[in-house]
Amino acid sequence: MSAGEGSEFPAFPGAATASHWVLTAFHGRAGDHNDRAMAGARVLGTELARHMRAGLTRIGQSRPALNAGWETELTAALPELRRLADRYESLLAAGARPVTAVNRCAVALATLPVVARHRPDACVVWLDAHPDLHTPTTSDSGYLGGMVLAGASGMWDSGLGGELSPGNIVLGGVRDIDEPEQRLLSEGAISAVSAGEDLVDRLRAAIAGRPVYFHLDCDVLEPGLLGTDYRVPGGLTLEGLRAVAGMLAEHETVGVELGEFETIQPTGETDTQAAQRLIEAVSPLLDNTRG
Repeated sequence: MSAGEGSEFPAFPGAATASHWVLTAFHGRAGDHNDRAMAGARVLGTELARHMRAGLTRIGQSRPALNAGWETELTAALPELRRLADRYESLLAAGARPVTAVNRCAVALATLPVVARHRPDACVVWLDAHPDLHTPTTSDSGYLGGMVLAGASGMWDSGLGGELSPGNIVLGGVRDIDEPEQRLLSEGAISAVSAGEDLVDRLRAAIAGRPVYFHLDCDVLEPGLLGTDYRVPGGLTLEGLRAVAGMLAEHETVGVELGEFETIQPTGETDTQAAQRLIEAVSPLLDNTRG
């Protein structure tokens, strides 16, 4: 067993029923600006295991953030991201449903192509203030996390696969969109639903009855509700997130990943308390047995 990888609770035994959730916490390097989300993924993984009374496997050794360009970040992250991709291959092949706490959105470079290979019928519901549709040639910042969906759908080569069909991407709560991303969205292949009172109904229409793999970036929430890296006004409340989770639970759920939860909470509560509030907001989906 490699450093930084192991089971805090009893681990996945190698077989599962179709309705079986399997928990993982990934907290290795993944394009981090700071160290807070690596610590946040550890806390969130622990609290998910408590809430779901399930085993938890941890992947990734937390190290100081590099805060570097995408090539440096990807090179540093690839070995542990590949371990996570291998785990997803095993879980999905066995009929399990992964629930994964991740530090940064860039971790989805490892998960989404595997999901797309095993479940090409499923759509990825990506709740995020940002579309994350940049490529290395369109990104001014060179931030790896801003290139995730473009990489997972083969618009650039991350080395982790690009099988996700753009038509199976449903963006929710997006509101900070750069010009190259807007041009791509204007082509119409990718569904994008902005935040608003009718978000739940518009997301339901975009999903159109398909199975769902759900990704949450905590910056989709209104700033100040939870610790997260980016603060973009006009986001969801936790009650709004719970309503989205309830709607998603109407569908077959292929898997769930929760990311960008940082330690140091703006509310003054403990990180454990904040993680519990986040889990409560998504609990209608986690308690769903449709698989």
